[in-house]
Amino acid sequence: MNTITKKVFYIYSILCLILASGVSAQDVTISVYANQDKKAVSPNLYGRNNSFDKSVQFYNDAGLRFARMNGGNNATKYNWRKKISSHPDWYNNVYKNNWDETSEYIAKNYPEMQVMWAFQLIGRVASSTEYNFNDWEYNSSQWWQGVGQNLAGDGVPNEDNPGGKALVEGDIDLYTEVWPADSTVAILDHWFGEDGIGLDKNQFLYWNMDNEADVWNGTHDDVMSDGLLPASEFMDNFIEVAKKAKAKFPEIKICGPVTTSEWQWYKWGEESIWINGEYYCWLEYFIKRLADEESATGIRLIDVIDLHNYPYAPTNADALQNHRMYYDKTYTYPGANGVKTINGGWDNSQTKEYIFQRIEDWLTEYFGENHGITLGLSEWSPGPDEPNLANVIYASHLGTFANHGVEYLTPWNWFTGMWETLHLFSRYAQEFNVKSTSTDENMVSAYTTVNESADSMTVIIVNRNQNSQKEVEVQLNDFTLSDGWYKVLKLGSLPSTETFKSHSNNALVESAVMVNSNSFTLNVPALSVSTVILSTNGSVKINENIIAKNKINIYPNPANEKISIRLNAEVPGEIAICVYDQSGRIIRTQYQFYDGITPILTDTSELQAGYYVISVKSSANFAVTNFAVVK
Repeated sequence: MNTITKKVFYIYSILCLILASGVSAQDVTISVYANQDKKAVSPNLYGRNNSFDKSVQFYNDAGLRFARMNGGNNATKYNWRKKISSHPDWYNNVYKNNWDETSEYIAKNYPEMQVMWAFQLIGRVASSTEYNFNDWEYNSSQWWQGVGQNLAGDGVPNEDNPGGKALVEGDIDLYTEVWPADSTVAILDHWFGEDGIGLDKNQFLYWNMDNEADVWNGTHDDVMSDGLLPASEFMDNFIEVAKKAKAKFPEIKICGPVTTSEWQWYKWGEESIWINGEYYCWLEYFIKRLADEESATGIRLIDVIDLHNYPYAPTNADALQNHRMYYDKTYTYPGANGVKTINGGWDNSQTKEYIFQRIEDWLTEYFGENHGITLGLSEWSPGPDEPNLANVIYASHLGTFANHGVEYLTPWNWFTGMWETLHLFSRYAQEFNVKSTSTDENMVSAYTTVNESADSMTVIIVNRNQNSQKEVEVQLNDFTLSDGWYKVLKLGSLPSTETFKSHSNNALVESAVMVNSNSFTLNVPALSVSTVILSTNGSVKINENIIAKNKINIYPNPANEKISIRLNAEVPGEIAICVYDQSGRIIRTQYQFYDGITPILTDTSELQAGYYVISVKSSANFAVTNFAVVK
């Protein structure tokens, strides 16, 4: 280092030591316990639904590890022999849909990625493209309210009531065929058998048991014209397919019941399920029925309890708390609805959802301790599509699910900012989750992971406050670090356009934090995700651009009314200027755009005479110096 760099390092070291000493009160204190609640983090949390429309390098750089490719509603009538499917949201028309081709593409380009498909349980699948409703001739294939009418199979549209039934319902025998359990599971032989196409079954472990069967009377009313199957009959079909799949592929992960949303977690259509005078909500009945079957046959017929969730949030503040609806027994969920029927009637006092914890309790009750059945969310939306909200909400779910050992998360809605979040967690989090506690858990949470040898740690801090940055002190327990500098990666202030391009070209802002006596203090911006990367093998080498390249000049110094800050960095962008007093307390924060040329003016008229430290952070640089104020 040159003399100037050493001087800046020295000044910044003094500042960090002051901050770590606890002289100034912190907004939030986080305690990390490296030896408590240690559990493996499933790589399948880093997943999504449906498409590979970008380059192979993009998805590899982003760290995508799990892909649910079955298409949701379009999986229900998929005919793997003819490679076609009936689309219930478009007249039930039948189109080509080649799962073989997609699977071979993924296997070739992403050999380490897990891929989820689905078995068909409805009993009929697409059989012919010859009887499609001619939507092009009708209205040039434009969407209108009648796209849900059953017009494939020579149906006649109802133009006077487009949201109602067709004038003439299409004949399902013209475009679908009977599809028994043997046919649906035979895809396993086609893919993995001796005469199959040669896919590696270990890459295709997870299989949905169809999709949202609890609303088939709406989505697939052409086939379910008599209404929804009774819950017991659906369970018979489920068990038959699961048994046949397990017989062919014992390692398979059966994932169900793939429920639609919060109401369907508790209710199967209009049915009330009573057994021996006791009421069972849908999910409890589902779990009990499979436990009874396993007890009778010795065959495990469920591996992952799979839900869908499109949560309700009347405000952004509510959306930022929706990660609490899975395990937090104190959280009042604004969208609580189906849960009010959990005891058989309508109990308006039931406002606490904690659905995953309920499922965990039912699994223990019916399958016993150490049952090995996990949980997953195969469709989900963060709610708000504003990038910074989506980023923080998604990060809160990834962290919460890692804390509790959830198996997979595959969002259906994918918004700007989420690639940044996925990349941050997938590429920088470690393999094992450990315990972290916060003095303000609802607003600022830490999600901490360590590697297998427990000599590397990643602490991800999520600030859900929409307006205020927070000063966070992190205390590390059972993880001894050398005093020194460690890398920080921050994600926040995202624009409306996509910023993630690659592992090296993204919105992560790199800076550094000084660890002293196993503690550090970090300022986390409003609506942000901050990641601290730690190692017991010594402090991480910090990019010298952070400090060495970015000398800052302040003049006049000493100052009176104003100071002018000149950076030698020529990269334009948003910057943050923080002024600290001699105790290390932040007394002013200023955010503005730096054009790479023009000096920055900061008002010092209200500062008392004395010495101060000032830091300047940008996406590429971080610098610190001191100045004096005279009056």
